[in-house]
Amino acid sequence: MILEIKNYIKISNSIDEILKNSPFKMKYIIEKSGISEPTFFRKMKEKKFLPEELLRIAEIIEPEENSKEDILKAIQEGLKDVKNGKIHDHKTVMNEAKERLAKKRNEYLLDQ
Repeated sequence: MILEIKNYIKISNSIDEILKNSPFKMKYIIEKSGISEPTFFRKMKEKKFLPEELLRIAEIIEPEENSKEDILKAIQEGLKDVKNGKIHDHKTVMNEAKERLAKKRNEYLLDQ
């Protein structure tokens, strides 16, 4: 836990340099963060972003890291499901998919 807190402090203290070295334009980061421009620059100058705001910024400037985390989480959940016996055989999955597609097709045809 101590290491994570030290890393958080380091990131918080160097957020202006991190953003300068980002491949994204500052205007884009500000827009996507949902923080008003004056507030964003004030927080950056004072190094007073909330943890949730830093997380949002990190998700913007490092989208591949966010995707990687999501994939790893999904794999872990899948492995837990397998361990707990929450699995379906291929035939069942394919039949359910075909039923859903047929239902969507019928809804589409009725709307035409």
